Amino acid sequence: MSRLKKVMKGRKGTFLLLGAAVLLLAGSAVGSARAALTYYSENYTAQMEMYDIGVTLVEESAKGSKDISSRDYAGSDDAWKQNQGALLTDMLDETDGKLVAGRNYKEALSVKNSGNIDEYVRVRIYKSWRNEDGSKETTLAPSLIELNLTQNGWIVDENASTEERTVLYWPSVLKVGESTPAFSDTLKIDNSITSKVTEHTTEENGLKTTTTTFNYNGVSFHVEAEVDAVQTHNAQDAIKSAWGVDVSVDSNGNLTLLQ
Repeated sequence: MSRLKKVMKGRKGTFLLLGAAVLLLAGSAVGSARAALTYYSENYTAQMEMYDIGVTLVEESAKGSKDISSRDYAGSDDAWKQNQGALLTDMLDETDGKLVAGRNYKEALSVKNSGNIDEYVRVRIYKSWRNEDGSKETTLAPSLIELNLTQNGWIVDENASTEERTVLYWPSVLKVGESTPAFSDTLKIDNSITSKVTEHTTEENGLKTTTTTFNYNGVSFHVEAEVDAVQTHNAQDAIKSAWGVDVSVDSNGNLTLLQ
């Protein structure tokens, strides 16, 4: 547990402007890493003007609130302005730099509309364990990494979620300059991980010696959050193209997932 660390995950592709901004942020308990931006290739061809769209992930830890990463499109310049940061860099300040299993660390994450048009936003959270060589440690359950969801209005897409991935939608239009309520409030590593040990007993000259070894020394936990936004213009078609889901939109602009 002493060498839990951070990793960055990236994907590469092409981006076709349809009013969507995407960013990928990766974080873990200790160390430093950058947030990587990802790009989607979409087939949405509805007629629309070039607008400015942007999205920012905001983190509030025990140390305070800060923007982690952002990606904003400036249509006038046909350019992306992006800022890359890292999650959880202040997490261990609560416990003098040492990870305490079973402790609820403050980790309130929300999304801010940093662009110039209203939008809908989606968050995808990924949790996993990795060995020192970067391979996944599949004998440790992702559920041992407990990012507590607030359930304060966010919709969980149960059909798209797995043990490693949770997909969330903010059902209302996120207006320019406004932020969603936090979709998480704490992060905890389940205390049961400390019991995953092996004991080896030896005897010499009548003296028994028992050595206890942690089974997962050097394993790291990984928490990633992908945030993307879609314009409200022709919302149902745009969301279907960008996110691959069917939704209904009421007269107030509120989304409902169609299963």
